[in-house]
Amino acid sequence: MINFLKSFFIFLFFFSCTSNPYKATNKIYKQQAKQYAATIKKIPPTQLVSDSIPPSPFWVGTTNFNMRKPFYVIIHHTAQHSTEQTLNTFTKPATSVSAHYVIGKNGQVYQMLNDYMRAWHAGVSRWGNQVDMNSASIGIELDNDGYSNFDSLQINSLLVVLSRLKADYNIPTANFIGHADIAPARKTDPNWRFPWKLLAEKGYGLWYDDKREPVPADFNHITGLRIVGYDVKDTSSAIVAFKRHFLQDTTRGITPFAKELLFNLQSKYF
Repeated sequence: MINFLKSFFIFLFFFSCTSNPYKATNKIYKQQAKQYAATIKKIPPTQLVSDSIPPSPFWVGTTNFNMRKPFYVIIHHTAQHSTEQTLNTFTKPATSVSAHYVIGKNGQVYQMLNDYMRAWHAGVSRWGNQVDMNSASIGIELDNDGYSNFDSLQINSLLVVLSRLKADYNIPTANFIGHADIAPARKTDPNWRFPWKLLAEKGYGLWYDDKREPVPADFNHITGLRIVGYDVKDTSSAIVAFKRHFLQDTTRGITPFAKELLFNLQSKYF
């Protein structure tokens, strides 16, 4: 019996060591993280690159610093057909794309990158005056082909992750947004079925009031979109992105109702 148990535990040990299909890419992750850690630990030189600058007599390390923290959370849909396909995509160097978290339809959460590290999820994007969203944000990918509803298990797990991120990094409520919000001319994710209203009710993102003031005759909706954060270089795309997020509507053109919601929302972003 003892020999049997011993053999059984040895089997479990070797099975657990060999069952992870991402063992090779995990090793690469550790190697890259080690390289970055070594860079961070390097003491800066006292002589800068220019000979015209006199060298300092010694290095002085400040005692007042910490890690840079994420300020935004960007939510995506994967536009792929399974969690496994997405994990595979995010572990191939040739794709040059990644995210901090991938959440499957069944609610399973894969954290693929330390929160303090910079993932490649936002691409060319902008929100307000922030033009390098990858450097300022956490990227969360939801397993969804871009046309389907989001499973309740998946949304429940997302809410748990968002709760931790908001608490750990003091992320402002207004800074939980979608990929299409920051790249309206390029992206549509998360698709119009995403429950932004539910997230706002939980404290992740802003929402319009049920009771709203009349819209002034001189209200400029393009200025309103810019105040909220949208890049209005492509005005038509910015309007669609706004309507997708707050109206679950993907049609083009501003409408009186959309203007009313925008007028109500803009004051929340000051």
